[in-house]
Amino acid sequence: MDLSAQPFTQALVLLGAGVAGVMILQRLRVPSAIAYLLVGLLLGPHTPGPVIEGLPVRAVAEFGVVFLLFTIGLAFSLPQLAAMRHSVLGLGTAQVLVTTAVIGGIGWLAGLPPAAAFVAGAVFAQSSSTIISKQLMEQGEEQSRHGRLAMAMSVFQDVTAAPFIVIIPVLAGAASAPALAVELVWTLGKAVLAFALVVGAGHWLLRPLFRAVAARRSAELFTLTVLFVSLAAAWTTDALGLSMAFGAFLAGMMLGETEFRHQVESTIRPFRDVLVGLFFVGIGMLFDPAAVAPVWHVALAVAAAVLAVKAAIVAGIVRWSGIDALTAWRTGLALAVGGEFGLALLAIALEAGATAPGAGQVILAAVLLSMIAGPFLIRHDRGLAARLAPRGGGAGEEQPLRLDAVPSGTPRGHVVICGYGRIGQSVANFLEKEGIPFVALDLDPERVREARLGGEPVFYGDAAERDMLEAAGVASARLVVVSHGDVAAARKILHHVRALRPELPVMVRTRDEAHAEELRAAGATEVVPETLEAGLMIASHALLLLDVPLSRIVRRIDEQRSARYRLLRELFRGGSPAEEGEAGHGADRLRPVPLAPESPAVGRALGELGCEGVMVTALVRNGRRELAPAPETRLAAGDVVVLFGPPGALERAARALAG
Repeated sequence: MDLSAQPFTQALVLLGAGVAGVMILQRLRVPSAIAYLLVGLLLGPHTPGPVIEGLPVRAVAEFGVVFLLFTIGLAFSLPQLAAMRHSVLGLGTAQVLVTTAVIGGIGWLAGLPPAAAFVAGAVFAQSSSTIISKQLMEQGEEQSRHGRLAMAMSVFQDVTAAPFIVIIPVLAGAASAPALAVELVWTLGKAVLAFALVVGAGHWLLRPLFRAVAARRSAELFTLTVLFVSLAAAWTTDALGLSMAFGAFLAGMMLGETEFRHQVESTIRPFRDVLVGLFFVGIGMLFDPAAVAPVWHVALAVAAAVLAVKAAIVAGIVRWSGIDALTAWRTGLALAVGGEFGLALLAIALEAGATAPGAGQVILAAVLLSMIAGPFLIRHDRGLAARLAPRGGGAGEEQPLRLDAVPSGTPRGHVVICGYGRIGQSVANFLEKEGIPFVALDLDPERVREARLGGEPVFYGDAAERDMLEAAGVASARLVVVSHGDVAAARKILHHVRALRPELPVMVRTRDEAHAEELRAAGATEVVPETLEAGLMIASHALLLLDVPLSRIVRRIDEQRSARYRLLRELFRGGSPAEEGEAGHGADRLRPVPLAPESPAVGRALGELGCEGVMVTALVRNGRRELAPAPETRLAAGDVVVLFGPPGALERAARALAG
């Protein structure tokens, strides 16, 4: 059924099929890229059923690759690339040259003409930045050692596609070597010019532009600016006859040096994800099962051979550079996947006559099969690499990678500070003195500029957005501090943090006690009312001026704070009454209760215990401590339940749990 005359129906069918395909395959733990490829196959012209016009889909989907490379560029600033020049750039060059030579040589020995063999080597030398980065992001491994190395090398491959675009048509025309050299020099000159234009514009225009836009505090204007900058950079390189993705990568790289990096990434992500999905749909539409059927066994064998050879080449090159064997094999398995630029090179070769149509169908099918297998290889690369690496080859995997190999990412075990006003800066000062890393988010561009000028890790961004919290590293943080006084934004932050990390402690500042219980109910670990602390300080100074003994003032202040802050009361009191003082007598406290096998609580849910007057603050199971366990958590023998409440209620609850 051809839907080409019904654009709205086409869009509806495409979106519906995408939603259904991704939902079904994600439930089966199959990468979403495979779902999009299958949707493209089912809606393409080569299978029965509804047919979506492929040209508009591919035209729009090209922007997905642009935005993806723009996002990747955000993670690779110029100083980082300079630090990587001795490793990643060298590794990337070696990988492309060696893979092209080895696979091209195998193709020539198999009977392909020299030009067609070179095309095969160039096509299979490319890896899909789209598949690699998307799968690594889904697995949360984009900041891992092998993940950053694979992403950096795949981006470098995209740059090397430009010379191949020139060489392949020239080979088809059997041009002389001098003419080929002239074309290559011309292409490299255009690449240098594009680099100079984008980098120059980024250095002199991008930072002032985004500061002016951020000062308007308009999310709509910020989004428009991000789209304009990324597409303008892509248009610049396209006008010079180079890849649009190359320009987008350069623009992202320039913005990666600024304080707006996280907010830009958060803004572009929805566009990127949708359009990258359309890109895979367009790739699926190219697959013709009828044309591949007679040669499917050849295509399958070629795909398997290329995956094995390419993974071995990459692993060997990475291992030769001094990186441990396990990381080398994981990088090789990630880069074994075929690439979209390889398909573009194949299309150019077929159009120029450098490859016969029959051989072209086999190469196309092999690339698509490798792209389908790629996400599964990346998902299971640890187990495969452990089998392929020699004994002890993974010993160095957890060691930090050298600075000249992969740029560092968001710190781990850090504190995320939401709001960098006077309170946020005070918290940051204490953290810095204690040597605890932190990342701060703020919406005042001038404050962010000055803080970054002072060398502090502060970024422009709205902490109430889930994507911004993810970009700030909430997944690996130790604590979130909401230091601004916006209660509505604090509620949003708590909602997102609890969805991402239910166990992560969150401290929230509020102006008074009116919203304290509401914020605690929303998931705040502790709420600090500003007016309470100001009142306590004024009262303490007043009592000092009235000659009240300091010890009594401290005790009174502790009593007031303990009555309002649960964390100050959640203490194991121990057996020394002298340490508790007057304020500790009869106060709420913590008590751990181990569960013996005969305990009546074993097998029951926490919500069914009915321990009146106390609350469960933590559950220790097999040596692991879980804060605020869910009511539906079922208890087992050997668990330790940590209760909080007044002494009498704690004693009754402990007896009930012990049976």
